[in-house]
Amino acid sequence: MQHVHSYHPAGVVTDPPVDIVTLPHDLRHLRRKLLHLSNGEMVMLDLKEAVLFHHGDRLVLDNGDTIEVQAASEKLFEIKARDTLHLIELAWHLGNRHLPAQIEEGRILILRDHVIRAMLEGLGAKVAEVEEGFQPARGAYHAHGSHGHDHHGH
Repeated sequence: MQHVHSYHPAGVVTDPPVDIVTLPHDLRHLRRKLLHLSNGEMVMLDLKEAVLFHHGDRLVLDNGDTIEVQAASEKLFEIKARDTLHLIELAWHLGNRHLPAQIEEGRILILRDHVIRAMLEGLGAKVAEVEEGFQPARGAYHAHGSHGHDHHGH
């Protein structure tokens, strides 16, 4: 079994990956774990510190090959607003409830919660069910962990 001791952020490696590991957002914060790849094989992830992986990040195998991390499709609500100010207001309400949210231009994605849906619709939001990868914004108090490579000389 191969091991992973380092990684590269998305976009750094241009060679195609040898395989893919698909994980939902809540299982992408890892330090040591046996990962099941799309081809049925397994690799052991063994890092010095926990890392929050993002869609497109590359795990580096002992032999130098890479495995791409993919965000699993998750059941989400897509929230749209009348205008930018309304979207900011909706984001404030979600943040006030400490909900994980992926904030993009023109929309917010959250995990499905029908109580929150009713609140948002009561505030005038348009809420639709979608299934796609989920990368919620990191909180202001999120610890900054290692990012997988050395900075020589500084």
